Amino acid sequence: MKKRIFAALLALCLTALTGCNWSTADPEDIFGTLTDYYNVEQKKQDVKLTSFALPYLKGETADPITCPDGAMQTLGALLYEGLFALDGSFDPQPALAESYTYDAGRYTYTITLRSGVTFSDGSAVTARDVVNSLRRAQSSARYSGRLAEVSDLWASGGAVRITLTGDNRSFVSRLDIPIVKSGTESSTFPTGTGPYAYSGEGGGHLAKNASWWQGKSLPLERIELTACKDTDSVSYAFYAREVQLLFCDLTGADDSSVYGSGDYTDAATTIMQYLCLNTRRAVTLGVDRASCVSAYLLGHGLAAQFPVSPASGLYPKDLETAYSQDGYASALEAAGLNTGKTRSLTLLVNQESSFRVSTAQTIAAGLSRYDLQVTVRSLPYDEYVQALEQGDFDLCLCQVKLTADWDLRLLLQSYAAMNYGGFADPETDALLAALCAAEAGERSAAMTALCEKLLDQAPMVPVCFKSYSVLLPAGAASSPITPTASNPFYGISDWKLNMK
Repeated sequence: MKKRIFAALLALCLTALTGCNWSTADPEDIFGTLTDYYNVEQKKQDVKLTSFALPYLKGETADPITCPDGAMQTLGALLYEGLFALDGSFDPQPALAESYTYDAGRYTYTITLRSGVTFSDGSAVTARDVVNSLRRAQSSARYSGRLAEVSDLWASGGAVRITLTGDNRSFVSRLDIPIVKSGTESSTFPTGTGPYAYSGEGGGHLAKNASWWQGKSLPLERIELTACKDTDSVSYAFYAREVQLLFCDLTGADDSSVYGSGDYTDAATTIMQYLCLNTRRAVTLGVDRASCVSAYLLGHGLAAQFPVSPASGLYPKDLETAYSQDGYASALEAAGLNTGKTRSLTLLVNQESSFRVSTAQTIAAGLSRYDLQVTVRSLPYDEYVQALEQGDFDLCLCQVKLTADWDLRLLLQSYAAMNYGGFADPETDALLAALCAAEAGERSAAMTALCEKLLDQAPMVPVCFKSYSVLLPAGAASSPITPTASNPFYGISDWKLNMK
């Protein structure tokens, strides 16, 4: 959904620009100010771009397996492709893969590569290229987690074979990992198969890839590259209109910032914010999720009652319960929590994110009714993690990036590293296994069954899924753009830019 913004400000940017001390400022003032910025009326301007440029970080590689988060990843979405591409609903669409089969008895995928596909230098894409990229991804910080259950990986003629340690019939959702040509990994710009290719002529730019297998029209013949030294200078380059697009987390807790008028389009992600519980029962009805997203993510997220994004077709909307203070009060009374005997709970949160601290404070205030009194304890990240690992909390506001096959075992199985609440239940384990083993037509029912069980057990309380944003100068695009979490340029062949 495309929206107009006057200013998109990250917390540390405001600190630098205004001298405001966010550690002592009133959260209501902070987010009220941000909301005011978003509500400023602007006249629509007829913007005509004379060129289109993207930022890159000087001295950093564009290798999509090892490059830093941010600008270099954004460039990679134009240069590289995976076996599959995730659409806006997180469904895998074949890209370099033409088809696949799955041997459930051996937990083995056989992925046949699309014939006739070449890299931007005209050389053929081989199964060996794919295997080499996936093997590098297995040991990388970015992709090792999603490939942790791969026990074997090899090339077989024009196919790639992947054996898993267990049954997972949606594993291809994890295979949007970019593929580069073997032997070019050490180049600053390794060779890929995407719609654009790097050209070192004239100081460096991206040019249309004449070998692109999709053969679709593209809105730009050439994309300029603007050198930046760090993320702060990337943000300033957008403000100064030296670059025309940024892909960023507008409510993140890093040193980047964005300031200036423009348009944004959000892309749903698999990043879930949720309450982890170290108590016997959850108070799920006491969380006003929609207000949390509106006030503290500034709308850049999707309220969720279940651990699957509402953007996914698997989200069990029919199980949702509308938020109501009266409904929460009734639930507390039914649980015997209206006796006048105070029960104090602590809600743990890491203090580096002002957005998340304010969310925690709002949740705590909403839960504090009758016998329950919830207070927020904000800690530096290292102390926050230590408290989680030691179980030193009642409730905790956490964040996790899930895989697009919605594998929840890392949160819910008794031995999982992120099961901080110590939840253990054999029936839930069976439902998790059933979801992994479900065929495509059975996954919706399997997810619904799991979510029904989670409502009953309540080992966690999902709050929302964050969104990332594509920023463009106001009026630069005359048609909607459709970014995804992993590709801000998804559907770029349909873009219409206002160019002079």
